[in-house]
Amino acid sequence: MAQAPSMPPDAGNGDDLGITLGVEEEFFLVDPESRDLLADPDLGIFEICEKSSGPHKVVRELLRTQIETNTRVCESVAGVREALRETRRLVAGAAEEHGAALMAASTHPFAAWRAQVTTPKERYERFAINFQETVRRFLVGGMHIHAGFGDPDSRIRVMTAMRRHLPLLHALSASSPFNAGSETGFKSYRLNIVGSLPRSSIPGPLWSRAAYDQLLDDYRRMEFAKDGSELWWDIRPSHAYPTIEMRICDVCTRIEDAVCIAALYASLIRWLLRKDRAGELPPEPPTEIITENRWLAQRYGVLAFLGDTHEGGRIDIEDYAIRLVEELAGDARALDCEEEVRRALIIIREGTGADRQVDYFRLRRLEGDTEEEALRRVVDLVLAESGEGIGGVCRDPR
Repeated sequence: MAQAPSMPPDAGNGDDLGITLGVEEEFFLVDPESRDLLADPDLGIFEICEKSSGPHKVVRELLRTQIETNTRVCESVAGVREALRETRRLVAGAAEEHGAALMAASTHPFAAWRAQVTTPKERYERFAINFQETVRRFLVGGMHIHAGFGDPDSRIRVMTAMRRHLPLLHALSASSPFNAGSETGFKSYRLNIVGSLPRSSIPGPLWSRAAYDQLLDDYRRMEFAKDGSELWWDIRPSHAYPTIEMRICDVCTRIEDAVCIAALYASLIRWLLRKDRAGELPPEPPTEIITENRWLAQRYGVLAFLGDTHEGGRIDIEDYAIRLVEELAGDARALDCEEEVRRALIIIREGTGADRQVDYFRLRRLEGDTEEEALRRVVDLVLAESGEGIGGVCRDPR
């Protein structure tokens, strides 16, 4: 439900294949002693971040236990990595100074939604009135990646062509296997909660900016939405900046996984933009098939067998990723992010944040922990990974 990061009005002009990137991450603030969420954390955390954010932006989210970072505009994937290190370091340091810890995962393993407090803001108060318990249960965070490129029409066409690849990008990010003290059976339970909102999930195909504007005008006339920020699709045009915002992903526990996804997203955009300029965008699969793949990614993560929109039948997500990484090799090279794109194959083979949480929970149970103790140890694991590579304060419990 966050606003877009601070993209300049000229981000991604249509003169070349250059792509600018900006990343939003929504974090939880945790009590280091109880490992539970801090329902009403010290406001000093936000004050420090607001004063010290520099070219970045730090804002409050729907719930007081959340804090969101928006990176500066980045001209490269290497820039994204450094920006994410800077924003996580800033929030982690401010949190530590005021008795809290930074948690990068899209659900908390055992926190109760009933214990949370909404941030006092007109927008959130209106959502609470309109959506009732849907919003009260909205104890989730996401990672949104903005990309500036092309012209208004090409951005819409590339957005449409990107839809079939969203399940893979989502699977790589999965970090929400637990909810309210339960192992949900999903690698990304977050999407179950997000899906209770209207105007969410995979958007239908659009082929021009005018078509998008007409749809948005219909929403406004019918008083369904005030502006484009209330279209909570998995991917959408930013309502304020000339970017396409990918919203499907969980928050990655590890920065390097987030960088991989940003690199893959940017390389896909460049590849699709070249195809669009050559008039060679592939035919669109039915939205219903893409949505089915979305559910498989949500349920199984990097163990999914997706529907093959290219050749039909089912395909192991690893085989699909290998094929895509090879296809994108030239564009990844042009963007200087070949290694980051190839990390997708490492994530698939070694597991995501969700896989590590589930594995560690089961290990702790086998070694004699109660469910409550094991879930607390899972929080320790996520806190440790959230601080990797930033000079973090949490020690890996393993």
